[in-house]
Amino acid sequence: MSDAIADAKRALRAELRERRSMRSEQGRREAAAGIREQLDALVERHGARSISCFLSTSIEPGTREFVGGAVARGIRVLLPITRKDGLLDWTVAEPEFDIAEGLFGQPEPVGELLGPIAVNDVDLMIIPAAAVDRTGMRLGWGRGFFDKTIGSMERCPPVYAVIFDSEFVDELPSDLHDQRVTGAVTPSRTIVTAEHPGS
Repeated sequence: MSDAIADAKRALRAELRERRSMRSEQGRREAAAGIREQLDALVERHGARSISCFLSTSIEPGTREFVGGAVARGIRVLLPITRKDGLLDWTVAEPEFDIAEGLFGQPEPVGELLGPIAVNDVDLMIIPAAAVDRTGMRLGWGRGFFDKTIGSMERCPPVYAVIFDSEFVDELPSDLHDQRVTGAVTPSRTIVTAEHPGS
């Protein structure tokens, strides 16, 4: 990756992280309700019975209500657990599960570990992001877990990144290893981008 691209990504991530941290508690609650509504509709539209999702941190668009509701409806939900080698293990979300701190301080479930290939069986992937652009390019938080996962899948299902409305932008800095997503889910809408093979 060129220094210019790396610097541009770092600066953008810092700006987005700061903007997220300034959101009010009320704004976060409203965003979580909107995300749940959009994700519920997305799952129904795809007829998904097995999905992957993530447990949102305190400043991310909230996914926990959605995960709980999906599990209650009998949908199999895989949640990621970070590994030191840069890959992701997965565990099946249960109606009641403990949450621990992951390698980088993010919330992760405690449960039986399934290997990285467990995600190959899902009908739909819902992943975190800092931003998404109109071509489906996703800006992650710099550790590459989801880029590696998506890039290694033989048959990648539709992949949607969860962001706030203002984080859907015209263009993002990107490099060769960056993976595009099928679309973005925000509190107010679900956007399908044109350039991802899973769309």
